[in-house]
Order: sequence, then structure tokens, then C-alpha cells
Amino acid sequence: MPNRPRSTANDEVRQYWNTRIHDLEISKHPPGSPGFFADLDEYHFDKLHHLLRLVNFDGYRGRRVLDVGCGAGVDLVRFLRGGALGTGVDLAPAAIDLAWTNLEQQGLQAELLVADGESLPFPDGRFDLVFAHGVVQYTGDDRRLVEECRRVLKPGGLAIFQVYNRISWLNLLSRVMKVGLEHEDAPVLRKYSPAEFRRLLAGFADVRVVPERFPVKSRLHGGWKGTLFNTFFVGTFNALPRAWVRRFGWHLLAFCTR
Repeated sequence: MPNRPRSTANDEVRQYWNTRIHDLEISKHPPGSPGFFADLDEYHFDKLHHLLRLVNFDGYRGRRVLDVGCGAGVDLVRFLRGGALGTGVDLAPAAIDLAWTNLEQQGLQAELLVADGESLPFPDGRFDLVFAHGVVQYTGDDRRLVEECRRVLKPGGLAIFQVYNRISWLNLLSRVMKVGLEHEDAPVLRKYSPAEFRRLLAGFADVRVVPERFPVKSRLHGGWKGTLFNTFFVGTFNALPRAWVRRFGWHLLAFCTR
């Protein structure tokens, strides 16, 4: 495997995410407790319920799955429960510590490493599935990360990526209502149009991009803006025919075959 220099921007990225792991603030239970991980799982798959429909978590029994940017291991746990041979990597040591605790409490086993997605410590063609949800937009060199994910994927294997849609309903709403989005203060944060995302993934043999994540009630915003969003906007938006608003989903998911 070639020795690939790591993006220096990721030193800042590591420091940031080591203290701001996704969704930790939603639980009132102590971090690392069983109640904490239960809250994390429930919240994650409530706001991202489309993942249970689009990602076959139970379809990789006995096969190698790599979760890039695994965080506290919420998605990785789902693959492991389905019988996958799981590996999780994250740039933040604090995230890997939480993932270890999460797996231990549930009696699950996986390989967990502190590693940079731009320089993955694995040989070519090792994994049947590479899952990189919410990672590409935050890394120093998005092209390098995508290429590394493709490199460690077996021929015919599947890579799943998720990024933020620049023409989404949430991007517009945050500007109109002057409400900040999660992690807007991150050292690196990109948003992509569907065409830009496809160009980033051009090295794969086949790419399918699906806009997803439509409004669900927020647990993080209070006051009159939160009330207006939860009581009026969510219901009104979701009453519209999905075909009219599909392309404005906040997330772009890509299913890529090597």
C-alpha cells in the first residue's frame, strides 16, 4: 500500500471532532452509559429513518464492512447485529473510545482504529462494503478520502457516501430564519449540488445518488422558531407530494459500485 501523506487540515478536524462527536447533546444520560447509547440509536434512526429503508444492514453476514468516521458506533452496531465482520475507523480518539464501550455493552466485536479516512491502513480490495456517512463534507481532502474508500473496496463491492445538499430545504430555511446548522463552525464543511457530488464519485463504475432527509421535528431548537418549525413547517412540507420536493432533500446519499 502506498504511503500517502495526510492532509494537514485534518489536524484541526481531529481536534474539533474529538470534543464535538455527533449527537452527544441529545441524551440526558452520562456518556458511555447504556441509556446514553440507547438514546443515540433512537435519535439517529428517528431523524435518519430513511437509512433503515435504503441500507441493508442485515445483508452482510460473514462479509467485511468498513465504517469510515464511525463515531460512537451507532451504524456499525446495526451491521454487526446483522452478522457483518465489522471494522470502524475515526479520526477522533474520543469517538473510538465511545465505540469500544458501545460494542462491549452489547456483546459485539469489531476492529476499531483511530485512523484518517484519507490514508486508510488497509490493503487494496479488502472490504465488501465501505460506509462513509457524514464524513466526506468534513474532511480536508474530499477527493482523497473518496479514492481511499474506492481503493480498499473489492471489485464489485459497494460504497455508500452521504453529504449535504447545497440546494436543500434546510439550507434555505436556515438562512431565512437565521438559525445555524449543526457543526457550521467545523474547520471543514462543504455542501454539494447533485452534479458536483457525481463528479466527485466519477472513479466508480456505477453511481446512484438519492436525495433524502426531509423535515422531522427538531429536539435541538427551542423558542418560537423551534415551535414554528415543529408545528407548522414539518407538517406543511411533508404534506407536499414527495415527487415535487425530492431533489431538495438535505442529504445526498450515493450508492457506488467499484
